[in-house]
Amino acid sequence: MSGLRARRLRVFLSALGITIGIAAMIGVVGISASSRADLDRQLSRMGTNMLTAAPTEGRAGGEAKLPETAVPMVARLDTVESVSAVGLVARTPVYRNEHIPAVETGGMSVYAARLDLLATLRVGMTAGHWLTEPGVRFPTVVLGAEAARILGLDAVDVDTQVVLGGQRFTVVGIAARTMLAPELDVAAFVGWSTARERLGFDGHPTGVYVRVRPDAVTSTRSLLGRTISPAAPYEVKVTRPSDLLAARAATDRTFQGLMLGLGAVALLVGGIGVANTMVISVLERRAEIGLRRALGATKGQVRLQFLVESLLLSGLGGLGGVLCGVLATAGYASTRDWTAVVPAWATAGGLAATLAIGAIAGLYPAVRAARQPPTQALTG
Repeated sequence: MSGLRARRLRVFLSALGITIGIAAMIGVVGISASSRADLDRQLSRMGTNMLTAAPTEGRAGGEAKLPETAVPMVARLDTVESVSAVGLVARTPVYRNEHIPAVETGGMSVYAARLDLLATLRVGMTAGHWLTEPGVRFPTVVLGAEAARILGLDAVDVDTQVVLGGQRFTVVGIAARTMLAPELDVAAFVGWSTARERLGFDGHPTGVYVRVRPDAVTSTRSLLGRTISPAAPYEVKVTRPSDLLAARAATDRTFQGLMLGLGAVALLVGGIGVANTMVISVLERRAEIGLRRALGATKGQVRLQFLVESLLLSGLGGLGGVLCGVLATAGYASTRDWTAVVPAWATAGGLAATLAIGAIAGLYPAVRAARQPPTQALTG
């Protein structure tokens, strides 16, 4: 430790390479683990037993239409727990007020929604309330989470209004985000009858959301197209949103492998820096080595001195890397409202890797120091 304190700047720069490598590896593992934990938490809350049905392209070109009886037909299946639907109201832009230029639509859509939509999706409200039976008799609207952000709304009151299709609607609520139907986050929802009477909605659903028994997901999926449209089941596309989330998680794991590789390269560079520092240290301290040998130190003691010094140098870099990696994970997780998760094997593995690198990097300098004859070291 005295040898390290005597060359503080060199020690800092040498340990920095290992710190960067370990911090990168732990940060990548921690952020990925935090993301998966948040995904698992949301899936456990929303469930993996939801299926969605949407129209495909029709034979005559253009998008096919689901029949208006889709919801009651699906509800007859014994394996279905709940079912709801939305219908896209075409050519109906959303604006904060009448003074917004027509081209600045914000990419938002207007959907006719059934009153049981949020119950089927298992999504709550962040402000106000969902559409109600008495409320749909009036021009009321509920905004998706992203739509509310685009419009600059985070709360609602009796005076909060937006413009849909050139008509003013009172905003009664803001829905929470949903991972299973992210397209609905950028939407404005009006009642089914309101959309028909005020916005020219044709009554055909464009998205059907079905909750089924967990043990009957596969069997129900195969029946859903024929149930919704017996005459043209090929015009119904059935998906399971949780499968898409699982695919995204697999993509994240591939990215994690890439970043771990980059962290390993940084760790290797740090190990080379430690080896270089120790070699220079041996050359600079030849007189010290010779004096210790002349006073009776054995080759093993000299070898052990420089090997331990290399381990301490790598250990300092490893501890700094673990701390930086944990802080980076916690900071990123806080920006995404995740619970920070750093696996114990990642921190333990990071420290073990630094000690292994320290041992390898310090082995040659330690052997070289031990081989120096006392007389040559003192006169060198």
